[in-house]
Amino acid sequence: MPAHSPAAAQSDGIDPVRAAQISARIDRLPAVATIWRLVALLSIGGFFELYDLFQTAYISPGLIRDGIFATGSQGVFGFSDQAAFASATFLGLFLGASLLSPLADRFGRRAIFTFALIWYTVATVAMGVQSSALGIICMRFLVGIGLGIELVTIDAYLSELVPKRMRSSAFAFAFFVQFLSVPAVALMSWWLVPQDPFGVSGWRWVVLASAVFALFIWWLRSRLPESPRWLAQHGRFDEASRILDTIEARCVKDQGKPLDEPELAAVDVQGSGRFADIWQPPYRRRALMLIVFHVFQAIGFFGFGNWLPALLSGQGVSVTHSLMYAFIITLAYPLGPLLFVKFANRFENKWQIVGSALGAMTFGTLFALQTSAVGLIVCGVMITFCNAWLSFAYHSYQSELFPTNIRARAVGFCYSFSRLSTVFSSLLIGIFLEHFGTPGVLAFIVSSMLIVMITIGYFGPRTRNLALENIAHR
Repeated sequence: MPAHSPAAAQSDGIDPVRAAQISARIDRLPAVATIWRLVALLSIGGFFELYDLFQTAYISPGLIRDGIFATGSQGVFGFSDQAAFASATFLGLFLGASLLSPLADRFGRRAIFTFALIWYTVATVAMGVQSSALGIICMRFLVGIGLGIELVTIDAYLSELVPKRMRSSAFAFAFFVQFLSVPAVALMSWWLVPQDPFGVSGWRWVVLASAVFALFIWWLRSRLPESPRWLAQHGRFDEASRILDTIEARCVKDQGKPLDEPELAAVDVQGSGRFADIWQPPYRRRALMLIVFHVFQAIGFFGFGNWLPALLSGQGVSVTHSLMYAFIITLAYPLGPLLFVKFANRFENKWQIVGSALGAMTFGTLFALQTSAVGLIVCGVMITFCNAWLSFAYHSYQSELFPTNIRARAVGFCYSFSRLSTVFSSLLIGIFLEHFGTPGVLAFIVSSMLIVMITIGYFGPRTRNLALENIAHR
C-alpha cells in the first residue's frame, strides 16, 4: 500500500507522474555498452573496497611474523590480535552501515560513494604506518566505518541505475570485477608478506598499495551520474531528465536504433524516508527476514574467507603453502560471478541464495575431511565459488526489497547485522579453531548456512523482472 497519496506527494513538490516517467525510461534502457560501462565504473569503486576488506586474512601472518600481533591470551585485548583485528573491522562496518548509510538517502548516491571511498583509503594508509597492535586495530576500525558506508551505497546506486531485466546480471558482473581484488590481495600477500622489500615489512606494502587507489577517485566521480531515481524522489526532475537524455542518446548510438517506448506504471513518491518507515508493511517482514539472514550468512562467508590461511594451517599446511593455496582458492571469487553474468536474470535471486548456501554447506563438510593438497584446494575453490554466488545474489536481492526513499537506510540497517555478527563470530571462530580445529569451525559454518537456506527459501518474496517500484509495494 502506498504510504502517501499522489496528492500528498504533489504537495511536497514531487510529481508522481514525472517520477513514473523517470522510472519507465530507466527500465526501457537496453543492455548495451553504455549501461555496462556505468556498471563497470561502480565496480571499480567496489574493487578498492573489497581489496581493503579482504586484507584481514592475508596480512595477519606478516603482523605475527613481525611480532606486532600476538596469539591467544597474549593479545592486546587478552585474546588473539588477529581475532581483534577482524572484530574491529566488522565493528566499524556495523557502525558505518547502520548509522551512516542513511547519508546516501539524504545526500545522494554519487556524493556518498566518493566520500566513503576517500574515507577508507586515507584510513587504510594510516593503518599501514602503525607499529603497534593497538594502533593497527584502531585504524582498522576507522577503515571499517568507511567500508560499511560504501558497501550499502554501491548496492543502492547500482540497483537504481540499471533496467529491471538486467539487475541480477549487473550485480554478477559488478562482483566479478570487485572479487578480482581478492586474488590480487592474496597474490600480493603470498609474494610480499614473507619478505621485507627495501627493508619495509611486506604486509605494509600490501596495505599501502591502497594509496594508489586514491588517484582514481575523482576520475571515477567525474564519469558517474547521480541516480535519476534518487533525484526523482527528491523532486529534482529536470536534473534526472538531463542525465537520462545523455544516457539514452548514448544507448541509441550503441544499438543503432531508437529506444522502445517507456511503459508507464504507478509510482509511489514518498519524499524523505524515516527509520520508522522500515517497520511499516510490507517492509517489516522483509527487514526481519534480512536481519536473520545476515547474522548467519556472515558466519559462513567471512568465517571461511577471513580465516582461510588459518583453516589451511589447521589441516597441517605450512604458512608459506597456506598463502599459496589461499591464492589459488581465491581465484574462484571472480570466476563465480563471471560464469553467472549471462544466466543470473533467468532465476529468482531468492533461489540462487538457497542454492549457493546448499553448495557451501556441502563443500564445507567435505573440506573438513580432506588431508591432501588437491582435496583442500578443490573443496576450497568450490566453497569460494558458492560464497561468491551467494554474495552477488543477495546484494542484488536486498536492494530490490525496499523503495528508493529508504533503500540505503533499510539495506544498511539490515546489512549491519552481518557486521555485528562477524564481530562476535570472529572471536568464536578463534576459540573453535584453538579447541576443535578446522572441523569445528566448518561445522559452525555449515550450520549457519542451513539457517540461511530456511530463512530466504521460506520467507523471501519473488523479485525477478519486476520494476523496483512494483517490488517495493507487493
